[in-house]
Amino acid sequence: AMEDVSAKFVSQKISRTRWRPLPAAALQPPDVFATGSWDNEDNRISIWSTGDLGNAGLNGECQGEPHLLCDIQHNGDVMDMQFLDQERIVVASSTGTVTIFRHHQNNQTLSANHQWEKAHYHVDQDTSCGGAACTGVVCNNPEIVTVGEDGRINLFRADQKDAVRTIDNADSSTLHAVTFLRTTEILTVNSIGQLKIWDLRHQRNEPSQIFSLAGDRVPLHCVDRHPNQQHVVATGGQDGMLSIWDIRQGSMPVSLLNAHEAEMWEVHFHPSDPDHLFTCSEDGSLWHWDTSSNIYEKPSFLHQGGRSTAYLSHSTINQSVVSAWLSNNPTKDRMEITNLIPNQTLSVNSLDVLGPCLVYGTDSEAIYVNKQLFA
Repeated sequence: AMEDVSAKFVSQKISRTRWRPLPAAALQPPDVFATGSWDNEDNRISIWSTGDLGNAGLNGECQGEPHLLCDIQHNGDVMDMQFLDQERIVVASSTGTVTIFRHHQNNQTLSANHQWEKAHYHVDQDTSCGGAACTGVVCNNPEIVTVGEDGRINLFRADQKDAVRTIDNADSSTLHAVTFLRTTEILTVNSIGQLKIWDLRHQRNEPSQIFSLAGDRVPLHCVDRHPNQQHVVATGGQDGMLSIWDIRQGSMPVSLLNAHEAEMWEVHFHPSDPDHLFTCSEDGSLWHWDTSSNIYEKPSFLHQGGRSTAYLSHSTINQSVVSAWLSNNPTKDRMEITNLIPNQTLSVNSLDVLGPCLVYGTDSEAIYVNKQLFA
């Protein structure tokens, strides 16, 4: 599969890669993505076009590498970023500042559209060195939620100068990532292996539910929610394990899957085909987890956990998929796992997947695009 991948060397360590969302009715694959960098003298937000990539030429070769449309300087390391809409990107900085950048598609420029300075801070906002890294951001336009090293949760609106709401001591440890469960609920993961649900309708500043990894309190770095089944959540952490949770029941993960040899930095369900899941790691690997084959080839898989065959008679693909992720014992022989980067050495910090397209960024100062994930 490596021959389907085009690489672009960018002389920046890449911390985040994100596809620009497609308009609702779009049929074509995504062709524009953004990157953010870290650990460089001059960090940047960049917008790239894959152009004709993937339209194979006469001899089947790819039409070339991604090309830069525009970029802009960014203060501090890019810790996280998310598109708010087709034109705006929300970026979390190690300085504690959260910035909305606008991509002007008419003249291909980027500009800072709005900024919340020191949205995250230690001690008090006024000390010159008080900024605390903003570690995670998630958008549900116009709402933006950020989390940070300071254990703080902010709820912003893209059109408002001040935070709509701040939960100051949401966590006594570092919050590493956040996602929306539904429009009024968010889920955070922290550095002592806990997953917490927050109901934004409630004024009290306590989580409505707390889940935790048994025993070791392994820091969790990333989280994603199944796009169709809001109770199914995947997390990854410092030990490289993939954890699948059913937040309707219990307080511990449904399954723990041995994965990477080092920290897992990101986990993403495929947004339209969630029986596929992707994870990337400090160990230089990027794994594609595929549970789809089970549905048809191994019906026995669906009997896990004492489910009766009556369940099968009305099972939709969707339920089958979920039972694959929530099976009591989804051992590796029941799902296909492929490392999409056989010989990578340095950390793969970020990945994003949309339609048939995967983009990922690494500490080897390169970005990679695969436009034929399912070929």
